[in-house]
Amino acid sequence: MAQGQRESDAAAATAAEAVIGQQQKGYAVELYFDPALENQVLKAWNVLARRQISTRLIEISARPHLTLLSIPSLDPLRLQASLRSLTARLDPLPLSLSSVGAFPSSPSDAGKGGGVLFLAPTPSADLLNLHSQVCDALRKEGIELPEEFRPGSWVPHCSVAQDVPRSRIADAFCVLRDLKLPVSGYAMDIGLVEFSPVQEIFSFPLGSNSES
Repeated sequence: MAQGQRESDAAAATAAEAVIGQQQKGYAVELYFDPALENQVLKAWNVLARRQISTRLIEISARPHLTLLSIPSLDPLRLQASLRSLTARLDPLPLSLSSVGAFPSSPSDAGKGGGVLFLAPTPSADLLNLHSQVCDALRKEGIELPEEFRPGSWVPHCSVAQDVPRSRIADAFCVLRDLKLPVSGYAMDIGLVEFSPVQEIFSFPLGSNSES
């Protein structure tokens, strides 16, 4: 299961995911899905909310995505031109969300919940190459990449539940198994958001040849 396979990365990835999941401020570069794939993820969010397992992602107005980078502060105008240029050169990317995993809450959170559940994409060479190109574009703008988002350390995942009490983890896994994985589609856009709550600053479609 994905949870066991990623145990060695759990601490770093949980810290990264917690940034958006808590009432902190920051920015994230996100990879968005085509409408059909996005709706599959939203369906999971809504079922988990109805069962009172997790409503956090809905509350902060998030959109289903893979986080390519999260950082406490940056100047959005520094990224706009470089990300527009990069996305114009990239094609929509096939994605398959193929497994379920969890980043458990840390021992210091015992009794308070805090676990994150996610759908993990098959880590194709094209996906890893896209992430590497985004990282290169950010470095050229003088942005220091947090260790957990650097190529070789990045754990691609699509969060479906945050702040999940340990007592509800098993229930949440049952809900996610009903998705009948894999669910497949395309990555279609790259955007920059400010959080929390989540507010999109800009987004660009992959494969757009317009520089306007």
